[in-house]
Amino acid sequence: MTTELIFGMVGGLGLFLYGMQLLSDGLQKVTGDRIQKVMEFLTNKPVMGVATGALITSIIQSSSATSVITIGLVNAGLLSLKQAVSVIAGANIGTTVTAQIVSFRLEKYALPAIGIGFVINFLAKKRSYKYFGQILLGFGILFLGLYTMSHAVKPLRDYAP
Repeated sequence: MTTELIFGMVGGLGLFLYGMQLLSDGLQKVTGDRIQKVMEFLTNKPVMGVATGALITSIIQSSSATSVITIGLVNAGLLSLKQAVSVIAGANIGTTVTAQIVSFRLEKYALPAIGIGFVINFLAKKRSYKYFGQILLGFGILFLGLYTMSHAVKPLRDYAP
């Protein structure tokens, strides 16, 4: 049980971080200056940043994923640290909304996103389509990593010393 737990956590973390890297690189390549303008508008005031973070977290149901995406946008130079703080604060607020929406499970869509993202990335001729495939692939791998880590620690929830 211990080795499965460790390998599940390490493997899940690896998938999660690799998905974040793919997502960040794809976003930077496909959007360039356009997303910077949109993100600037959505996060120019702290209240707007909090609302944006809460909304994104409510939609994708993962404050961790929202935080990782936000960090990726900071790494890509698309958000400032000040803007990221308000988005992450909103992500934490959005977690409470996420707890209310339990019927929609993103891990069910991780493998289809990986498959579709790979096919688009592999077969597309235009760069913008390839980058979209990379973004979709990154999302899928990121959520698969989250699911893998969550599944790996599941036995600990039932453990009673």
